[in-house]
Amino acid sequence: MENPHQQLVNTKRWVIKIGSALLTRVGEGLDLDRIRWLTGEIALLREQGKEIVLVTSGSVAAGMQELGWTERPNALHQLQAAASVGQMGLIQAYSSECKKHGIHTAQILLTHSDLSDRGRYLNARSALHSLLELGVLPVVNENDTIATEEIRFGDNDTLAAMTANLVEADVLVILTDQDGLFDSDPRQNPDARMIAASAASNPALDAMAGEGVGALGRGGMATKLSAARRAARSGAATVIMSGKEPENLQHLASGVGIGTLLWPDNEPMTARQQWLLGHNPKGKVILDAGAVSVIRQQGRSILPVGITNVEGEFTRGELVVCADQSGNEVARGLVNYNADEARRIMGHASKDIESLLGYEDEPELIHRDNLVVL
Repeated sequence: MENPHQQLVNTKRWVIKIGSALLTRVGEGLDLDRIRWLTGEIALLREQGKEIVLVTSGSVAAGMQELGWTERPNALHQLQAAASVGQMGLIQAYSSECKKHGIHTAQILLTHSDLSDRGRYLNARSALHSLLELGVLPVVNENDTIATEEIRFGDNDTLAAMTANLVEADVLVILTDQDGLFDSDPRQNPDARMIAASAASNPALDAMAGEGVGALGRGGMATKLSAARRAARSGAATVIMSGKEPENLQHLASGVGIGTLLWPDNEPMTARQQWLLGHNPKGKVILDAGAVSVIRQQGRSILPVGITNVEGEFTRGELVVCADQSGNEVARGLVNYNADEARRIMGHASKDIESLLGYEDEPELIHRDNLVVL
């Protein structure tokens, strides 16, 4: 394909993420001019028939400016305070600018636990789909005010990818202060070459995406690449591009080869499989070679007889990693037995479960409907 970006022209549902570095002027608070043109671009995209979900950073950075802080704090309670102060002005800015285009906005604040809990995941999914059906622009941010160390997304690139999975987006656009993903750091190497397009799964990209944390934000190119791979799970293409030029979104929508396009090259996962991968695993089970083969080649359940070791502590219904004998992760799934029970029945046939435990809930340790193979 001469111009792979051309495939984006007929896409409908976009998730657009913009980060703190683009939304704030150091020492001056929110960059209202950038919010103004961004909402104008979103309005034009909507007029072209595209459904937009906006994932925005900026609440902590905006709060820092309001509080007169020049360096991002490390203490969680200070980050929470800054977020609660900054969120007010951030959403007000979007709401005011969107009203000028006749666009209703809705604030959506999420934590990782919202998407790890099946019921709350489905509620969030239904709410976002309903808002899109009503023509409302959802403005999504991490709920930094109540998030704890254990449940923070860590960066809004990850949140944007999970949102793309949640709404089954066609495209994830990550607006950054770089033109795209380069084969080396363009700030240090003037001969660095931008990657125009690649499969998201391409392992060669890992060496190109160095870590980076700025004064205001937590993300770098590594998190953007990880986000692209997460978005690819549901079939979404990702574009990493500059958010400094007002017309870039329009160029992208018209098929112009702008930024770095990372396309999905694997079969899209179902919503349930995506949800399973959104969990934080509570333990690990080690599979023998036969079990690895049957789940990969035949799509079957994991039986106790195929388990050689159980690590960690978990209860019935929690997510565990399934690894091969070398420790490589091959799947994740929800267990039918707790860790102690799993240890007692591992290596045994399913017909022996009742005699080993005194009862039998299920013949499988992990049923194939609750299993996602990686």
